[in-house]
Amino acid sequence: MRYVYLKPELKDLSQGSRIAFAREFRYLTQDNVSDKLGLTGECKRRSMARYERGDRIPKEERLQEIANILNVNVKCLKEYDFGNGEDMIYILLWMEELYPRMNIDLGLSESLPKESDIKLKRFFEEWNVMKEKRVNLELSYDDYVEWKLQYDFNKGDEYEEDS
Repeated sequence: MRYVYLKPELKDLSQGSRIAFAREFRYLTQDNVSDKLGLTGECKRRSMARYERGDRIPKEERLQEIANILNVNVKCLKEYDFGNGEDMIYILLWMEELYPRMNIDLGLSESLPKESDIKLKRFFEEWNVMKEKRVNLELSYDDYVEWKLQYDFNKGDEYEEDS
């Protein structure tokens, strides 16, 4: 029997759809994740199915466990606050999966004064480099999605504090 891998499709920006996308990207079934979570019984898959449908919202500890199993940054899976700049960058990364032909260019100013704006500028610079590598076929789709699933908005903060 031969299996065909179809890249996962993001259905919407809900937490459940993002969990399902990451699970499928990792070639895992709901049963696989349920087993790794230590769920047992006849309906062990039910919890994962409910999370992915949005019928249940995983508690913070459970969400961290799921993120660890899926080997993704938990911030990719958490519920987002649309007033939080950090959450907005993760939303943009997911929007690119939802609308792959959409060109997201916010044209940020070169002189961003606030600390969070510096982080945003750093993110957009890195994202543009990664998108360019993807367009030039220097980076596979899987590697590009891997970068997005692992992206940490706060990386480099320790270095900046030490400077």
